[in-house]
Amino acid sequence: MNGMITAIATFRLPKPLTVDEARSIFQGTAPRYQSQPGLIRKYYVLAEDGMTAGGVYLWRSRQDAEALYTDAWRAFVTEKYGAPPQVVYMETPVIVDNPTQQILVE
Repeated sequence: MNGMITAIATFRLPKPLTVDEARSIFQGTAPRYQSQPGLIRKYYVLAEDGMTAGGVYLWRSRQDAEALYTDAWRAFVTEKYGAPPQVVYMETPVIVDNPTQQILVE
């Protein structure tokens, strides 16, 4: 399938973050993703215990996603958060978009 891809990147933190700490860090890195080719949307996420963080990314294609997750990106995440990221790719054949009241089908 050559449709949209959801990538889930997670990393285990060396010490827990509060939501306020995570928000501050995430806001600092968010601009680097604004002009990323093929990226439709990114959600920054933090586990309730503050020990796992990451991002959920919606991409136009697997190729677009793979263009971000380079060795340099992995090094940036590892340096920023103290842990290497794990990335899982999932096909995204249907999206329910409630704000626009649309169901998007690839």
